[in-house]
Amino acid sequence: MVPLALYCPRAAAQEVTSTGDYLSRMDADHDGRVSLSEYQDWLSYAFDAMDANRDGVLDASEQPASGRGARPPLTREQHRKTLAERFARQDRNHDGFLDARELASPPQ
Repeated sequence: MVPLALYCPRAAAQEVTSTGDYLSRMDADHDGRVSLSEYQDWLSYAFDAMDANRDGVLDASEQPASGRGARPPLTREQHRKTLAERFARQDRNHDGFLDARELASPPQ
């Protein structure tokens, strides 16, 4: 599956060149770390951009083509759950936040 972030104009407009850029842009409360909700909110912009009819569900016509046929519908809740799972894998010290080092590491 291709990450939704690859299909969002906002990502291109706000080019990120380092982990520090990700941290500063995701860190809405500027405490130097990224909470789960900040992570989900930041990475949901692609979902929002693709949800043309604003119903909270990406149907097959709103999702990128996959070469494997139509994709099943994806709800905002499913998307946020997937992000929460990824966040948990990146949160290596299990403190409920991601620091710059954890953001730079791919999920395990």
